[in-house]
Amino acid sequence: MTVKYVLFILTNAAEIGPNKRPTGYFYPEVAHPIEVLDDAGIAVEFASPKGGNPPFDGYDEQDAAQRAFSKSDAIRRMAHSRVLSEVDVLDYDAIFFPGGLGPMVDIASDPDVKHAVLRAWNGGKIVSAVCHGPVAFLGVNLDDGTPLIKGRHLTSFSNAEEEGYAKADVPFMLEEALRASGAEYASTEPWQSKVVVDGRLITGQNPASAGGVGEAIVAALQKSK
Repeated sequence: MTVKYVLFILTNAAEIGPNKRPTGYFYPEVAHPIEVLDDAGIAVEFASPKGGNPPFDGYDEQDAAQRAFSKSDAIRRMAHSRVLSEVDVLDYDAIFFPGGLGPMVDIASDPDVKHAVLRAWNGGKIVSAVCHGPVAFLGVNLDDGTPLIKGRHLTSFSNAEEEGYAKADVPFMLEEALRASGAEYASTEPWQSKVVVDGRLITGQNPASAGGVGEAIVAALQKSK
C-alpha cells in the first residue's frame, strides 16, 4: 500500500495583539487530527514560515490525545519543522493549517503560505484547515484573478466565538474576511463541531472540529487512491 502524506503548516507567532497575548498553534487542533491520521496509517510532516519549533497554546493534560501527542515522535519532528519556502507541497497528498490565534499574525499574510496554498490547489491536492487556520486562504487568487474561496463552501472560527474569546486581540474577524472574499460561509453554535467538505477544500469551525477534519482528510485520501 502506498503511504499518503499530509503536510501540517504551522504558525511561528508566539504573541498577538496590543496586549501581547501569548499564542501559537492550538494544541488539540494538531493532536486530534494527528491521532486520526496516525490510526489510518497516514504520515505527517511539519513546516512553518520560519521553520523550527512552533509555539503552542491550549494544552490540556486531561485530554488523552494531547497527552499522547506530547510524548510522541511526531512532536519531536515538529520541533524541527521545515522552512516552508524550502518545501514543495506537491510532494504531499494534502496540506493542513491548524488554528490558534498565531495564524492570524503570520499565516494570514505570509507570501510563502499563499504560494503553498495555490500550488497545492493547482496541483490537485487536498487543502484543509481548522478554526483560525482558514486565514491561510485569504489573498490566494487563482490564475484568472478570482479568489480561491469565492463561491466555495467553508467554515472557520465564527464571529460569535471570537466575540467571547479574542476580539480585542485579533487584527480582524476571520468570518467577515472570508465572506468578503466571496466564500459561502457557514457555522454552527459556538464551540460545537462543524466540518465542511467542498471537493478538495476541507475546513472545520473550531477546536471541537479538529478530529472531524482529520477524518474528512482520511476519507478524501482513501477516495483518491
